[in-house]
Amino acid sequence: MHIYQLNNTHVTQLDGCPAVPPQDGFLWIDATHDEVAADTAAWRDGVERATGIHIYDPHLRDAVNLAHPSYFDSTQDYALVVFRKLAPEATGEPPADDNDAPRRKIPAALTRLNTRPVTFLLMERALVTVHAANSRIIDATRTRLLDMTRKREGNGNGPRPPGSPLELMLRILNAMVDQYLDLRQPLTSQIDRWQRALLSPTHRFNDWNALLDARIELRKLDQLCEGQHDAMQELRDYLVDAHDASENSRYRDLLLVRVNDVMEHITRVLNHARRLESTIESAVQIHFSAMAHRTSEIMRTLTVITALFMPLTLITGIFGMNFVDMPLLKSKDGFWMTMALMAVIVVVLLFFFRRKRYLEE
Repeated sequence: MHIYQLNNTHVTQLDGCPAVPPQDGFLWIDATHDEVAADTAAWRDGVERATGIHIYDPHLRDAVNLAHPSYFDSTQDYALVVFRKLAPEATGEPPADDNDAPRRKIPAALTRLNTRPVTFLLMERALVTVHAANSRIIDATRTRLLDMTRKREGNGNGPRPPGSPLELMLRILNAMVDQYLDLRQPLTSQIDRWQRALLSPTHRFNDWNALLDARIELRKLDQLCEGQHDAMQELRDYLVDAHDASENSRYRDLLLVRVNDVMEHITRVLNHARRLESTIESAVQIHFSAMAHRTSEIMRTLTVITALFMPLTLITGIFGMNFVDMPLLKSKDGFWMTMALMAVIVVVLLFFFRRKRYLEE
């Protein structure tokens, strides 16, 4: 567990939970799911001593639930935000629903859609975060905060540390959402490769399972973004309803702008996921339309060939009848005259079919 005390100029890392809430600035108490689950009661007691706020049992269970969706809830003392972030370290094929189900073939770009929940407990003088181990964003945020202090101590200038627990939470959330924005290019490239494969006239497309799995993953991303957007919308409503007229209005407006920015980024990811899903469906429809057109062209060619040979078959059938006296049957030029007639019929029919556009280049 990592504990930091932040104010307008400094970020100090503490060795343990303080016995009383800080008088200057606010606390950031950061823990992993394993640390909280190892001794839930002791962890909650430590947070209560440091902040003076008791965390309720349902919210404590939510904090260690790895399958919890994005969610917002509030009490008189604190607000709870659960946000599912990308977990690049949790790679690999997802397990099948049962032992007999086939293994899914998810493309590399879509394996990056594995997510883990991050729980924020937003208090007046503290921010408590619970997340999976080895979270790159949390580690980067801690490093950035300590670098801010070193730069300000070195030359008196530098980036300003977060001025409130809410601002710190919004900075972390913004970094998490930016991970989703970074996925747009690889996802688009993967869909473009499938489009070219679906519409290729020389190769048959056989990767239908991967295409179906991609559509399933994009649908999950759609639902994930909807849950994130709803949670951020409820957080924004909570901030507006909890506004105190005596507070700094400009600073409050800045925080609302940050919330709106996070929501706008989530909306962009949501719209992009829906566009990619629609693109897959359109490419599949075009693929089957092209296959139907190709089948139609083949049937038209076969029909024309059949039409060409029908009069020839008629002529050969007539001359194959067992009559004693037939025209040209005993003539020494009869065979060649019949063959010439057949050739003329074929040429005339080909010319007629080309004029009617039954045959094309």
